[in-house]
Amino acid sequence: MSKLNFAAFLVAVAISGVASAQSSDPRGACKADYDKFCAGIAPGGGKIIACLEAKRDQLSASCKTALDDRKKK
Repeated sequence: MSKLNFAAFLVAVAISGVASAQSSDPRGACKADYDKFCAGIAPGGGKIIACLEAKRDQLSASCKTALDDRKKK
C-alpha cells in the first residue's frame, strides 16, 4: 500500500470515528437542536435533556438516536 493510500485510509477511519461518536453523544448530535429549541435553558439537573425530550417530535434523527443511546447506558 502506498503512503498516500495509507494516509487516505487513516483519514477515512478518523472521520468515521468522529461521526459515530457524535451520533451517540447528545452534546454533539443535539447541538443544533439545543440551539434551536432549548438555548435559554441553563445546564444542570437534567434540564437540557428534559427540554430536548419535551421537543422530541421536532428533533433531528441523530439527536433522537443519541438520546435513546444515552438511556441505554
